[in-house]
Amino acid sequence: MRPTPAEIWWGATRPRTLPAAIAPVLVGSALAWHGGRLIPAAAALCLGFALLVQIGTNFANDYYDFVRGADTTDRVGPRRAVAAGLVAPATMRAAMYGVFAAAFLTGLGLVAWGGPWLVAVGLASILCGIAYTGGPFPLAYHGLGDVFVFIFFGLVAVGGTYFVQVGALSTDALLAGAAVGLLAANILVVNNYRDAETDAVAHKRTLVVRLGRPAARLQFIASITGALAMPLVFLVRGYRPAVLLPLLLVPLAWTHVRRLQKEESPKALIALLGDTGKLLAWYAGLFGLGLFFAR
Repeated sequence: MRPTPAEIWWGATRPRTLPAAIAPVLVGSALAWHGGRLIPAAAALCLGFALLVQIGTNFANDYYDFVRGADTTDRVGPRRAVAAGLVAPATMRAAMYGVFAAAFLTGLGLVAWGGPWLVAVGLASILCGIAYTGGPFPLAYHGLGDVFVFIFFGLVAVGGTYFVQVGALSTDALLAGAAVGLLAANILVVNNYRDAETDAVAHKRTLVVRLGRPAARLQFIASITGALAMPLVFLVRGYRPAVLLPLLLVPLAWTHVRRLQKEESPKALIALLGDTGKLLAWYAGLFGLGLFFAR
């Protein structure tokens, strides 16, 4: 049975990846509140911009992976709209540009708080979203996708959200951004872990393809360890013990590590992909709550 247009486009947004856009805004805003300067309107614009960039990047990935032959009928992951023949390539390309244009216009609203230099940051985020799988040097095809996610959905998103509300960038904002970026990159690790064989055939040289699945498992563990260690860093930096709330996720995170080591079927890895996004959401929520009570 053919899905409805709403189902097709909702699937194309890749809802399992959306926590990567929400989490940094939540953490950055909580950190701003901890510093005594929360601006709800600015936080809302940051959230809108982050979500639109994430969706635009996903649309670009849907389009460019089809054009480059990475997404075919042989793919083992979730259905892709263009590859499945549900959306014409030209339509997806137009939707991609439309969403990125909406992101740019949304980001312009932040200039009132962060200054005109934010236009450059916004444009860089959008251009890298396109360059993730498009352009003459697609980042994901050269093993740089993880770096892109860490920087833009970690350091830039958390740091930018904090900056537009507080008016300055801090070491704590960058540390929190690093923690969020590590867990956001793990979403990509699981996705690329599942698609390693088809990516290799399409010459999409992700880190998993370049270094192999054992290295991907080590990266996954290192990212989780780094993120869960960050609340301890904040405690040492003088924050109250409430900031340790994310450590409640240690047992859940360990099950994710075990699952990546054991599971090989596409269905199991798709489930882990969704759960990795949920772990990021839980982490951001608990970190934000910890910062709230640690004030």
